[in-house]
Amino acid sequence: MFTKDTIIGVVGSGAMGSGIAQVAATAGHSTIIYDTNSTALEKAKNNLTVSLNKLVEKQKITAEKAQSIQQRINFTNQIHDFKSCGLIIEAIIENIEVKKTVFKELESITKSTCVLASNTSSLSITSIAAACQNPEKVLGIHFFNPATIMPLVEIIPGIATENDITLACQTLINSWGKTTVLAKDTPGFIVNRVARPFYSEALRIYDEQIADMATIDWALKEYGGFKMGPFELMDLIGHDVNYVVTETVWTQFYYDPRFKPSLTQKRLLEANFLGKKTGRGFYDYREGKTMPEPKKDEVLGKYILNRVLSMLINEAADTKYLGIASAEDIDLAMTKGVNYPKGLLKWADEIGLATIQATLNQLYQDYQEDRYRCCVLINQMVKQAKRFY
Repeated sequence: MFTKDTIIGVVGSGAMGSGIAQVAATAGHSTIIYDTNSTALEKAKNNLTVSLNKLVEKQKITAEKAQSIQQRINFTNQIHDFKSCGLIIEAIIENIEVKKTVFKELESITKSTCVLASNTSSLSITSIAAACQNPEKVLGIHFFNPATIMPLVEIIPGIATENDITLACQTLINSWGKTTVLAKDTPGFIVNRVARPFYSEALRIYDEQIADMATIDWALKEYGGFKMGPFELMDLIGHDVNYVVTETVWTQFYYDPRFKPSLTQKRLLEANFLGKKTGRGFYDYREGKTMPEPKKDEVLGKYILNRVLSMLINEAADTKYLGIASAEDIDLAMTKGVNYPKGLLKWADEIGLATIQATLNQLYQDYQEDRYRCCVLINQMVKQAKRFY
């Protein structure tokens, strides 16, 4: 369906759109980036030059290769330039009504064979596709930021998406050197759903004054092997992104208490303390400020890890139980998409599902909150002495 001659369109010239375009052009495709904002397009053009020059300096690519990638990318503020595209990936604001309007327009100016994809991280693909006359040619292709570096891409068919379209897109993205996983069209897909407790349970521990931010971050790095702690990561992602994804997943799951956002994080968003990009978030990054020191208490550290990890594993198990993705794809998504030290279901087998179940049951008993209910799949597997692998 797709060949090297397939022209790739990208809607949105922000960091994500530009990154996706660079990946497509590096794989040999003529690529068109469209944006209504001419200033944003100019900025994207300059950023691409900087990005390619860095790769040349690091000897990752030759100067000739950089030049050919640059020549394959065209920047435009004319949406009609997409008329010859075979695949268009939208990477704009996370607003479903805006996306629907864009998809409707794209369908009206492209060939009937053109596939339309959204890079949304948490919105319904089925809902976006419903704005089109041919929803069978619409799906989700979710890259992770930065798209040029992060290997994972989630492929999400909507209810109406043709199977052949899904498989063709998965084959194409794999040919671009990416690792793809298949996910059902549910809020947050795999990564943004399964990763929620990494932030929310850490926030809960912090809100309850069991441990401070520095100690929670230290515990998850020291005893869990995570590259970054949850508070460091939220500050890096930005609360305007991280909080909004949490709130979106929570509301789309009909206010399931497992996904409930934190008021503490909401207050940071309201104060415009968005993290590293604004100089303040959970931590203060301004000049002259010192970072707080963790309380290096082994018992406390292991308690924190056990609690957060049990919640993560519970979410991964529920994702498998509800048929959103296979065990292999869930583990692949978490290691390749958010750099977890191990796949969560593999980790569950190592720890022992009975241990995870006991931790969750104890939390449920202590809090009497539905948030801590143990996944039915874990209960079944413990009863039958089964493992994920």
